Amino acid sequence: MAENTAMDIHEILNHLPHRYPFVLIDRVISMELGKEIYAIKNVSINEPFFPGHFPYYPVMPGVLIVEAMAQAAAILSFKTMDTKPSDDSVYYFAGIDSARFKKPVFPGDQLIIHVKIDRVLKGIWKYIAVAKVNDEIVAEASMMCILKPIKKK
Repeated sequence: MAENTAMDIHEILNHLPHRYPFVLIDRVISMELGKEIYAIKNVSINEPFFPGHFPYYPVMPGVLIVEAMAQAAAILSFKTMDTKPSDDSVYYFAGIDSARFKKPVFPGDQLIIHVKIDRVLKGIWKYIAVAKVNDEIVAEASMMCILKPIKKK
């Protein structure tokens, strides 16, 4: 049975190192630790990228959809590890495979992001991610991330 682990923006900010304008998760609907997460990104015309990304036909950049999926994956991983981001480490992309963009995402859309942990091996987390709008797939990807210590200068 899935755990009831919904999160509001305040708890999300405790589990992501990102801040405005780069926080791309607005709410966590549910999460099963060690398994999967469902999260929401509400896409607003007020997003800072819209004035420069096809201003005559605003579309959410695909790389930011993938970033939103990665942020959902990071929340799932931090919660699964029972830890939070810190100043001495960064959760990096290690790879993105099979990224596909099926439909554009527009202002007013609500992205429902589903990320499943595929496997964890030697500190590298592999995920399968899907983003939907109105129950239709708009993007999907396989991703790998790793938590690395920051080398202080």
